[in-house]
Amino acid sequence: MRRANRRGEAREHLRLAFDMLHGFGASAFAERARRGLGTLGESVRQRETDAYEALTAQEAHIARLAAVGKTNVEIGAELFIGPRTVEWHLRKVFTKLDVDSRTRLGAVLERL
Repeated sequence: MRRANRRGEAREHLRLAFDMLHGFGASAFAERARRGLGTLGESVRQRETDAYEALTAQEAHIARLAAVGKTNVEIGAELFIGPRTVEWHLRKVFTKLDVDSRTRLGAVLERL
């Protein structure tokens, strides 16, 4: 399709292929589809699920507690850590998931 100057169609099919292959865990084939998209001028952002998987167990636990509305003090008391430690973990979570608020964090976690 790329060679037949049907770039829009090729982009659509490669995007679908990338999403499916990535979801199946076929990373070598997904990478090939990603490179194909790159030749068409399209970049593939890291998926939120990949970012979530990059969280440590402690970060994921703290993120879930923060998403349901618990304060840093409440989370710290539950996990036997200080509120500043909770804040530090949440900063890392916000960076990894590319969110800027607890509300947005809840929305992202809900989709995963």
